[in-house]
Amino acid sequence: MSTSSIVRAYIDIETTGLDPAAGELTVVGIHLEQDGQERMVQLYEGTLTKDNLLAALAGTDILYSYNGKEFDLPFIAAKLGVDLAGVLTHCDLMHHCWRRNLYGGQKKVEVKLGISRETAGVDGADAIELWNDYRNKGNADALKTLLLYNAEDVRNLAHIRRKLGVD
Repeated sequence: MSTSSIVRAYIDIETTGLDPAAGELTVVGIHLEQDGQERMVQLYEGTLTKDNLLAALAGTDILYSYNGKEFDLPFIAAKLGVDLAGVLTHCDLMHHCWRRNLYGGQKKVEVKLGISRETAGVDGADAIELWNDYRNKGNADALKTLLLYNAEDVRNLAHIRRKLGVD
């Protein structure tokens, strides 16, 4: 298989808390790359199902995350009943960052690597507020901002991978 035909997927989730037992999985964002083509999939509300998640990741050769081993993948396993690390090769980019003395959350690493974002200043606490504003008040702009924030998270994982030279 040539490297250009590898299907890379980047995953990031949004939740209403850190504990899967008490929190809700609100958005799963997936950025897919193959042969120079890119595609974004965001699952939320009625589309956020195990079957849709597995369909979105079908054909994936390697799954990338940032702190996914400790947070995203266990949360997905608890809420959707699928062990992505058990069915896909997983690379947690946080550990590659640590090897290069790049510590902190994903956004701090992005700043250190010169990766910009439209949603600068928005964080996980804001993501919870945006979700609650959408769900409780029907604020479509809040959902739009949340989805943009999540999309930047997953797209920027690809930038981090490339800047670090991770296969």
